[in-house]
Amino acid sequence: MVATPIGNLGDITERALAVLKQADVIAAEDTRVTGQLLKQFGISTPMISVREHNERTMAEKIVARLAAGDTVAQVSDAGTPAVSDPGAVLAAAVHAAGFAVIPVPGASALTSALSASGFSCAHSLFYGFLPPKSKQRLDALTALRQLPYLTVFYEAPHRIAECVADMATVFGGEREAVLARELTKTYETIRRAPLAELAQWIASDSNQQRGEAVIVVDAAAPEEKAEGSSYDSLLTPLLAELPLKQAVSLAQAISGAPRNALYERALALKNAD
Repeated sequence: MVATPIGNLGDITERALAVLKQADVIAAEDTRVTGQLLKQFGISTPMISVREHNERTMAEKIVARLAAGDTVAQVSDAGTPAVSDPGAVLAAAVHAAGFAVIPVPGASALTSALSASGFSCAHSLFYGFLPPKSKQRLDALTALRQLPYLTVFYEAPHRIAECVADMATVFGGEREAVLARELTKTYETIRRAPLAELAQWIASDSNQQRGEAVIVVDAAAPEEKAEGSSYDSLLTPLLAELPLKQAVSLAQAISGAPRNALYERALALKNAD
């Protein structure tokens, strides 16, 4: 399972190139797309097409090739196979047949967006693509609203504006999020802001509605207990000495707690004074 660049060809690894050169055949999502990559690096390994609609059928043929002693390299059009791309069905079939499935790590939009998000929550959920229709998308988002960890979504360019607007509606406009668009490409854009602000920015700039996007949404604030928040002992002395935003930033650096949770509690403490 060979990861290939998601944009910048400099992200290909030496190991990936070696595997692609030495394999007996490359199972490619789109042989035309992978053909351009192979041409760039002077690789002449033959290819077969293994995509979403023929993956189950081709898995049987690939298992037969493995049984005959061949080495098969699986690639998607970009990034890591089987992460919102074809590959999982083939990997499962190879496992079931008793052959080794070997990852060759590399570029991934998921990990790239997480690493640049600046969110300190230690736990995350990779959701992938939301339903394309608004009603089903809103229902899916509602089920995710109170999760206490980062949630990561992929989205297509023609749906990004309405998708982020729906997130602002369901999660709340103040929930922090990051849009990571066209990662590693010429027009790479990474912007962190409250969802309401992010939705407005995308809607007002058609350039932000182009290219593949990753959205990272901050963890939900924990439900406040009747007797007060567990953040009070940290926030109270900070609020006594600092402006609200500075107090929240310092509290987040100290505790690693979600920024939106700290901000909401700090605001409540300020208003109670």
